[in-house]
Amino acid sequence: MKPLHEHDWPGLIRPGSRIFLGGGASVPFALVDSLLAKADCLKDIELVHIHGLGPTPWIEPRYDAVLRTNSFFLTPALRDAVERGQADYTPCAMSDVPLLFRNGEMPLDVALIQVSPPDASGTCSLGVSVDVVQAALRFARLVIAQINPLMPRTGGDTRVALRDIDYFIEHAAELPEAARAVLDERHLKIGRYAAQLIEDGSTLQVGLGNSPEAVLMALKNHRQLGIHSGVFNDALMELVRCGAADHSQKNYRPGKIIASHVMGSRELYRFVDGHPDLELHPSDWVNDPHRIARNHRMVAINGAREIDLTGQVVRDSSGHLFYGGIGALQDFIRGAGKSRDGRPIIALTSTGDHDQRSRIVAGLESGSGVCTGRGDVHHVVTEYGVASLHGRSIRERVARLVEIAHPAHREALLAGALARGWLPRFFTMPATAPAISDAGIESTWVEFAAGRFLFRPLHPSDMRPLQEFFYSHDEETIRLRYGYQRARMSGESAYKLAAVDQTRDVALGIFTEQHGRQELRAIGRYYLDADGKRAEVAFVVHEATRRVGMAGFLLGELAAVAGGRGIGEFWASVLPNNLAMAMVFASAGGVEVPAAIDEERCFRMPVARIVQDRAAFLQRKHIRKLDR
Repeated sequence: MKPLHEHDWPGLIRPGSRIFLGGGASVPFALVDSLLAKADCLKDIELVHIHGLGPTPWIEPRYDAVLRTNSFFLTPALRDAVERGQADYTPCAMSDVPLLFRNGEMPLDVALIQVSPPDASGTCSLGVSVDVVQAALRFARLVIAQINPLMPRTGGDTRVALRDIDYFIEHAAELPEAARAVLDERHLKIGRYAAQLIEDGSTLQVGLGNSPEAVLMALKNHRQLGIHSGVFNDALMELVRCGAADHSQKNYRPGKIIASHVMGSRELYRFVDGHPDLELHPSDWVNDPHRIARNHRMVAINGAREIDLTGQVVRDSSGHLFYGGIGALQDFIRGAGKSRDGRPIIALTSTGDHDQRSRIVAGLESGSGVCTGRGDVHHVVTEYGVASLHGRSIRERVARLVEIAHPAHREALLAGALARGWLPRFFTMPATAPAISDAGIESTWVEFAAGRFLFRPLHPSDMRPLQEFFYSHDEETIRLRYGYQRARMSGESAYKLAAVDQTRDVALGIFTEQHGRQELRAIGRYYLDADGKRAEVAFVVHEATRRVGMAGFLLGELAAVAGGRGIGEFWASVLPNNLAMAMVFASAGGVEVPAAIDEERCFRMPVARIVQDRAAFLQRKHIRKLDR
């Protein structure tokens, strides 16, 4: 290992060389400045790197004649350079980049890296970036290091022996910081919805972007989470610090935080310095889908630029323009999809941050690159809800994605789907559903004596669950609730029951949920009378979940919505031998009045009384809404 002097560059860098440049928070800027100072001695050099924090002086026009950049991930400055023809973009999953160096598809002449000072044994640490750096220094002809005393020492596969470094400079520099995501109410709602999909004891991966970070912020009340992620950032650090992530339930590498690079604040860099539980490994190790899948309950949280109605995800482009890169998306989506009880999640706002264009589209723009195929996508989350797509037909996918699109775009998306023959002609514009949780979102978990259930409004896409609900009833339920004449529930009939105009009438459901599949266990609805002051209520509860208070719970929730809309009274008709439902209405303050039909009993209930008694009813029945 020799000290590097500025005059050494012409002898070290051959014409036409390919130089690897460390990325993330480990860009060796002192080496870059030294190299660029001798740019007039360089000829046809290619600089290869991944996403990096900080400035990119090597793409300045004055270096056009001697340097060309080839990046696996585009920052805004690099994107502009690609558009003007000065730089190149190579789309590649992070797990595959080291292979390019190893097998000679992209041979490296020189690797410029940044390391910590050596310890007593003469070993440096790669610090906050192992990712593709480890492969670069192993397969490059020449390794030149910036030794930075401010570089943290980290555990895992980060050790670099001094004998593996050919030239070095010593230069102290604070690591560049990554700006924290700027979140608005849309992102916070996305976080709350996604948090409902994530169980305690899950292992997390997170990609770059506002929406994925918002999901992590919504997990602080979770427990026993683990981390196996490409990047370890401030939001993940906060989950460790607050006790939500203790890695105790990880079945693979238990007790350890697994990542390939660290990127965030100086506080984060201090946190990882010497942290005994953190292990950094190369991207081809961390991002290997088979290794990812070894984590049970693996949750992959990634953003996207766009998704079409069949589930195809666009990440690195907008039409013919390139943005960002593939990164870890493909690796973790597939790995989490193969994990036991894994949940791959795509999180995105329904419209763009700087315009009102829909990010859910009927057809992808020409030139858009699909990073994740429709068969790999499991859950898509926007600020309007969750669409669970895995194993679903095109019709089911389209219907649910239209429902979580921005309301201003749903009609056009529906028209596009109908024109393509993806939906039956009886589908209409989905109505806006009422918010039923304290967080202003349309779903929440509720714990009954029979277990935990998801509570939310019915959607038009629930036609199949509603059919299955009907056909699961025994003869007595059908006789008491539907009448003898109801022997069939066609798809169109189920759709009409599910596609409620929730701005006028309300239909709420209680569902079991497993692997994204939801099964109805109870329905409660009201139909507004013509005068707008009264509404008829009706309920059906599955035989397996009766006598735990589901009908009474739904009655209270309907009353809360109705009271907010100025509805003063509920009324209901039941068959004489439906004693259980009659008792629900009587317990809610219902007064029996003469029925219009002799074979029925009619009850009238003041909405204000039901709302007033809600808390006492929930306590009596040991029912509670959960915050996740």
